[in-house]
Amino acid sequence: MKTLLVVDDEKNIRELYKETFEKDNYKVLLAETGNEGLDLAAQNKIDLIILDIRLPDMNGMEVLERLSAGVKEVPPVILNSAYPGYEHDSSVWLAEKYLIKSGDLEELKQTIKAVIEKK
Repeated sequence: MKTLLVVDDEKNIRELYKETFEKDNYKVLLAETGNEGLDLAAQNKIDLIILDIRLPDMNGMEVLERLSAGVKEVPPVILNSAYPGYEHDSSVWLAEKYLIKSGDLEELKQTIKAVIEKK
């Protein structure tokens, strides 16, 4: 079973993603802050991270940069934000994909599947 790590400050989003992706046979770990996400990534074998950009303790770009510097094998990351405009930040290039949050999770589900299969 593949393990996803969802790092998002919105409780409703974390719970929705957990419920949705567990139905798709993924193990789902949840983090509310960037530091929690970094700790979980260091302590577990993560196959993919779904990372929000706006977090209470640091932004997702900072998490992405720290992750790339601190973990030997960095899992693929999908940046998932409600805010467009980060596409041009050079840190985005460290991620597999940048998706705008949507009520329709189909694009996110397809992207997760494609990234994990490519890995």
